[in-house]
Amino acid sequence: MVLVHLKRGEESLFLLRCSADVPVETLTREVAAVYNGRLKVDRICCEMPELAEHGVSLPPDMQGLTEEQVAELKLKDEWEERCVPSGGAVFRKDEIGRRNGHAPGDQMKEVLMRTVEEAKALISKKQAQASVCVTIEMVKEALNQLRGVVMMVYPMGLPPHDPIRMELEDKEDLVGTQASLQVIPEQECQLWWAAKELHKEKKLQDYVGKNEKTKIVVKIQKRGQGAPGREPLFTEDQQKQMMMHHYKRQEELKKLDEADDDDSHLDSEWSDGQALKKRFQGLNNIKWGPR
Repeated sequence: MVLVHLKRGEESLFLLRCSADVPVETLTREVAAVYNGRLKVDRICCEMPELAEHGVSLPPDMQGLTEEQVAELKLKDEWEERCVPSGGAVFRKDEIGRRNGHAPGDQMKEVLMRTVEEAKALISKKQAQASVCVTIEMVKEALNQLRGVVMMVYPMGLPPHDPIRMELEDKEDLVGTQASLQVIPEQECQLWWAAKELHKEKKLQDYVGKNEKTKIVVKIQKRGQGAPGREPLFTEDQQKQMMMHHYKRQEELKKLDEADDDDSHLDSEWSDGQALKKRFQGLNNIKWGPR
């Protein structure tokens, strides 16, 4: 199986295994599913601490309003009494005004946060460093863990406008957000290897050969963004080692230069060209000066 190391720019994402004769279209579909699935897990994991700390999301028309403004406009959160966490709620006011402040107790909060860490570990970039491939099944497992813990803490479910529920039901609206810039729809996903675009009508072996033990670095790009930057010839660690070696070599050369400039050896007896003559004439031990 070919080991594919997926990157976005210089950022390492995940590893994936596939056959050399896999159609590029199939590979692109799988890469896009894993890539976008990881982003979804990350977005949910970013919202879960807010859920654990401040409870469920307020209706859109109540978010950001003060209590006086809510009373003046006669607005009411119809989901507040329905979405009560297991074990009772603890009031922790949300200063931003996005959530109702009726948060789960410490035990349920701990369960939520522990599950978040487990889900993040499943699709973490560290998996690539450990040579572990991330599959679509692992992404689904992370989503199921998050879905399960939400159902356990909130048996009656979350409000339909809560971003976590919207993400789990694939109803999220990312228009105008930074997250929307990261998502790459399958039909707009392009794969590049060795500065060449992998065309969907071909097979992977048309580019990398039929050797199933090949390891390649493939970059994900959105259609219309052009070719991604080339991979650097040396890794960051290799560059650091080369710089250290260069500095060490410069110091050694500097010490040798200093040694060449040292003329103290000229006072030595062995460097005196007249030493043999003085020895025959008995002049080698003569010292001038008072006794």
